[in-house]
Amino acid sequence: MNLPLDLDPQKIPQHLAIIMDGNGRWANSRGLPRIAGHRQGAKTLKEILRCCKDWGIKALTAYAFSTENWQRPIEEVDFLMLLFERLLRRELAEMHREGVRISFIGDLSALPPSLHTEIANSMAETAKNQEIHFTLAVNYGSRNEITRACYQIAELVEQGKLNAADINENLVEQHLYTANTPAPDLLIRTSGEMRLSNFLLWQMAYTEMYFTDIFWPDFNREALYKALLSYQQRDRRFGKVKPLLSA
Repeated sequence: MNLPLDLDPQKIPQHLAIIMDGNGRWANSRGLPRIAGHRQGAKTLKEILRCCKDWGIKALTAYAFSTENWQRPIEEVDFLMLLFERLLRRELAEMHREGVRISFIGDLSALPPSLHTEIANSMAETAKNQEIHFTLAVNYGSRNEITRACYQIAELVEQGKLNAADINENLVEQHLYTANTPAPDLLIRTSGEMRLSNFLLWQMAYTEMYFTDIFWPDFNREALYKALLSYQQRDRRFGKVKPLLSA
């Protein structure tokens, strides 16, 4: 593990979630089209994924495309779908060699068939890898996810396969896209925005949050290091009271 010396390896988050914000503004500030920001943002994601693997972070979940993003200009949406497809096709072999397990969460049925094929192939190809679990949230919305879980559970009750009294938090979690995945320890959001934007609302009940003004395309290892340093200074109690030291 090539960890910076002043980071404690015992306090490295096991699951990092990222809202990759600011691609468009990064491009606009340079007089470039928005798609140039998305292209650079994809390169940044690849670098941060490798950094997470190098530093012992076992899971990275990135918010790539929300259910609300369909409202963007059609040219931008089409470019993003094509970008996802090209990246999977181009980067799959290398990620597989590096032990990356790839997952996707969201309503994937709404995606173009060719992208759907690449997603299924990448998930099947890397299913047994264990170095780092890399999840992309595409056509993802947390309210939609929770509603979907409630619908599935209600169906089971209606069919007599489940009693209403059996419904608990663990059951709900098993019907989320992230079933069997530990909750994020740390959320990073770039570009100065300080909101969750419908991302992992259930899963982030006790997640530490870190906000930075850096646009996502400029986010690098140094920026990640600063986020981890801030995280390691937090006192995570999960609602408990820290015991007083005896005299």
